[in-house]
Amino acid sequence: MLSFFKSIIDNDPAQIVICDLNSRVIYMNPAARERYPSLSVGNDLKKCHNEASNKIIDDVLAWFEKDKNNNTVFSYHKSEENRDSYIVALRDENGKLIGYYEKHEYRNPETEAPYSCMKSDE
Repeated sequence: MLSFFKSIIDNDPAQIVICDLNSRVIYMNPAARERYPSLSVGNDLKKCHNEASNKIIDDVLAWFEKDKNNNTVFSYHKSEENRDSYIVALRDENGKLIGYYEKHEYRNPETEAPYSCMKSDE
């Protein structure tokens, strides 16, 4: 089943960077590897952020720890890319916090017609 989850993450066009509780990068999907070429698996994500951002990460992780229902935080909107960013908790089967990831959601509406990629060029 792991290959199904990996395929979902790898095929997401948004950048996904998965970290453990020490902010060590444990996985980056292809979109994230392309967007952040200086970051790689094993790196400390906090070394890519300033002190204020690192404090926010610590505060979010503390909030996640308070309650197993605390799982998603909107972190910012980047207007020039029309993108929202979220920090999402990762939990084990018992609800214990095991890590987190940053997820980007683009607000731009799709311009392609539905199912147009499946139409042949006849």
